[in-house]
Amino acid sequence: MKTKSQKYCPYCGSVTILKKEGEIPRQYCSNCKTYFYENPLPVVSCIHCPDRALLLVKRGNKPYRGKWCLPTGFAETNESIGEAALRELFEESGIHGKIINLVDVDSVKSRHYGDLTFITYEVEQTGGILQPGDDATDVKYFPIEKLPALAFKSNEKAIKAFIRNKVDFWAILDSFNLSRMEDELEQKKKYFLSDRLTEVIEKNADLIAGKWTEDVCSKRSTESYARLEKAEVLMRGRHVIEQFGHWLKGLYTEKDNRDYYMEMGRTRKKEGFKASEVISALSLIRKNIWEFALSQGMWNKTIDIYIVLELERRMMLFFDKAAFYLSRGYESDDTVK
Repeated sequence: MKTKSQKYCPYCGSVTILKKEGEIPRQYCSNCKTYFYENPLPVVSCIHCPDRALLLVKRGNKPYRGKWCLPTGFAETNESIGEAALRELFEESGIHGKIINLVDVDSVKSRHYGDLTFITYEVEQTGGILQPGDDATDVKYFPIEKLPALAFKSNEKAIKAFIRNKVDFWAILDSFNLSRMEDELEQKKKYFLSDRLTEVIEKNADLIAGKWTEDVCSKRSTESYARLEKAEVLMRGRHVIEQFGHWLKGLYTEKDNRDYYMEMGRTRKKEGFKASEVISALSLIRKNIWEFALSQGMWNKTIDIYIVLELERRMMLFFDKAAFYLSRGYESDDTVK
């Protein structure tokens, strides 16, 4: 849509003419010697999304009456863009807020208003009561993954930008919260972020076991392993790596691990291994898994760093318990099961 141009000077009432200012043609008052500028109208929007539920309002006025949108409106003279955003938030939803950060800026050609500049902020609620304003018929929180059709494409663009910026943070938050649910770990392990790295470890189990074999057969703290065939040592290391992977995926329970490592302790005792050697060998497996994880270049993004650190925490839980049950196996009577 082509907007109406300034035809008369607002100061003297003279008819304006089209005259170039530099290379740009503008309306001009010859009497006042004044150019008139037709600039995009500023529009503000707010994203308020606590617990991944996005605040939307249903429009009560044209255009797009009955459609959902972010709290949105024009900035007024004598207010900053930030002030305009928070005013619209309150007027349309009843919520007072504060600006967290800028989410998106978009240029739009509207058939109703001409050129617009949409500025969208993320906001946090500081007060107020949720209720629709005069130009809204409803206000509601929608799950971020189940949003209705929106009135403005600029709202859609801003929401996509918001989700892109939050997706890693939400994934880290979910995984962190899960790691605190110690009583539910067995049922939910497969939802950890570090499972991405676990799959890589499982695919490279032979490589990791091979490096562990070199380590365990050359250390004085595990000298008994050097008496075994390399293939046998490799197989034992691979079994532990597989056991670790199964536990991470929730395929093995705490009881499975307890039985496995207590039996390993009893078996190694019969084979003549010192308990310190077997625990040291177990520690070397953990070291080689960790070194392999670090070699995968997982330090480029915040979420990658979190994945590595989360894996380290889960390794600590697994191998500390494995060492404990190994010791119990050494201490137990051969007939105890």
